[in-house]
Amino acid sequence: MRTALTIAGSDSSGGAGIQADIKTMLANGVYAMSAITALTAQNTTGVTAIMDVTPDFLKEQIENVFTDIRPDAVKIGMVSASPLIETIAEELKKFDAANIVVDPVMVATSGAKLISDEAVATLKEKLLPLATVLTPNIPEAEVLADLMPGSIRNEEDMLAAARTISENYHCAVLCKGGHQINDANDLLYHDGTYRWFYGKRIDNPNTHGTGCTLSSAIASNLAKGCDLETAVQRAKEYISGALAAMLDLGKGSGPMDHGFALHESRFAEDPDAGCDADADGDSDAHFGKEADR
Repeated sequence: MRTALTIAGSDSSGGAGIQADIKTMLANGVYAMSAITALTAQNTTGVTAIMDVTPDFLKEQIENVFTDIRPDAVKIGMVSASPLIETIAEELKKFDAANIVVDPVMVATSGAKLISDEAVATLKEKLLPLATVLTPNIPEAEVLADLMPGSIRNEEDMLAAARTISENYHCAVLCKGGHQINDANDLLYHDGTYRWFYGKRIDNPNTHGTGCTLSSAIASNLAKGCDLETAVQRAKEYISGALAAMLDLGKGSGPMDHGFALHESRFAEDPDAGCDADADGDSDAHFGKEADR
């Protein structure tokens, strides 16, 4: 079995971060491991508290993974502190990590800043040049391309920004259009070539964790040996399925159904459909009553 490591924060509501990454990796056929950068107290309506781990503890997590079950791909999500970003970069270089997917979580689609200017500068200098592919949304692409907010207004602007980012950091860029520019069309740019991945807009307000899920699905497919274009295509198909399942949980923007493709498994059966201990007659379990002493 191929393996993948996610380095990101924990989402207590399970829709994004480490939890979404692990669900996505499992659904995409790889063994998932994690190094947690922060604990968050959050639900579908917002985040109420964040507690970063220490750089030394993050280092221990990453080293314990690489020295035992080496990951075939690494996905990196939100990291809010410069010392943690530096630690990740040092460890990835030390272990010569491959297939590094960085979701540069810096700016929300609303335009709100999520990490400090200092952390953004460290991310640009230390981590992004190590990436195989970056997966910014439109506001993040504007930051990485040194553009003013609101500069990317159409597909031509997306292409120009992706070209700049790719040339600056010497990696591939998947610029996510989303509903801000187009329905669901993303642009992959690498080595002077580009490809549009067209998607149909799915009318589902529950989109919590879409960025985490897409980047983890890409990492999973890279871990399995797919080329980058195939990995992106398969990841797009997976996230479309997770959205189309129309899961509706929570009072805010809820999570997607990461396990939509697993529901036909007998292990995922609804109890109403029958949940006998030995429904197929092939159980090795044996029950008895202990004799009185």
